[in-house]
Amino acid sequence: MDEARKSQKPIRQVPSALVLTRAEIAGLMPLADYRASAEEAFKAVASGHATVAPPMHIAADQGGFHAKGASLRRTDGAAFVAVKINGNFPGNPLRNGLPTIQGAIILSDARNGSLLAIMDSIEVTLRRTAAASALAARYLARRDAASLTLYGCGEQARAQLAALNDEFTLQRVYVWDVDAGAAAAFADEMSPQLGLEIRCAEDRAAAAKTSDLIVTCTTSRTPFLHESDVQPGTFIAAVGADSPDKSELAPRLMARAKVVVDLLEQCLSMGDLHHAVAAGVMTANDVYATLPELAAAKKPGRMEDDEITIFDSTGTAIQDVAAAVRIYERAKASGRGLACDFGRSPSSPAWR
Repeated sequence: MDEARKSQKPIRQVPSALVLTRAEIAGLMPLADYRASAEEAFKAVASGHATVAPPMHIAADQGGFHAKGASLRRTDGAAFVAVKINGNFPGNPLRNGLPTIQGAIILSDARNGSLLAIMDSIEVTLRRTAAASALAARYLARRDAASLTLYGCGEQARAQLAALNDEFTLQRVYVWDVDAGAAAAFADEMSPQLGLEIRCAEDRAAAAKTSDLIVTCTTSRTPFLHESDVQPGTFIAAVGADSPDKSELAPRLMARAKVVVDLLEQCLSMGDLHHAVAAGVMTANDVYATLPELAAAKKPGRMEDDEITIFDSTGTAIQDVAAAVRIYERAKASGRGLACDFGRSPSSPAWR
């Protein structure tokens, strides 16, 4: 054995990593925990305790893939990295019965590279996205907001409705979808589940005019919500434009409103801000604030009752990290998940 070989220290057995299914994740994280993890994530960005890598998009014939990654450093010295890859195939539900979004999150210890968990991403993506909307609405919506219009009636709309209903006392909900049958099915399912009166909107624009809260979570590539559709005092969470070719809010509506983004650089390359800037009606300097700035109390949220406020939500990897860490810690404490020895050598020697 040469001297370099002799000088190496024995390699400890790599700890087991957990594999967690969607059902297991759903049983570990209530809505309040997703809100708390979203708040932790955005405060970490504001305090410099997070690093978010630029997202990567890989095109495919019927959809595409997003890869997003970030690191989170806690004040107790713990540090984590998560990378998520999601397939986004809008035609899946009608074409083959599969979900629109599918993928996985890989969570690692950022101090030594240990693989901690591989978990299904569907539940996390739905809930953390909705939690960010609810958190933004806490700062940007009127506290007496009681009416909501949802555009798009997929799984994300269900998560958004649950999160906002938990944050506000909703009294009236309108839903609209290009597929009227999907809107009717949504209303039939969610009304008894949440104890709310949910109606299908016959007129897309009229529904917006009567709502305190609006959420757009569609796959639209053409803006459908315009300046004339929105009344003073409305809060809008623009969720669907998570790639450069998607667009839901007209640029003039964006220019009229107080705009808050999840991450500025990301929203300049995708989301409705991206289109408003391309149309020449806004610049980066016209953005009022980021959600991290609001969460960290560096800027106030809504200041006037008649302000139109918009949260441009493109979905950030730091949200995935914060949620995944909380899920992993809950799973470890409760004995959930399948433990797998991914790092075990085929011959299991103590030396490399």
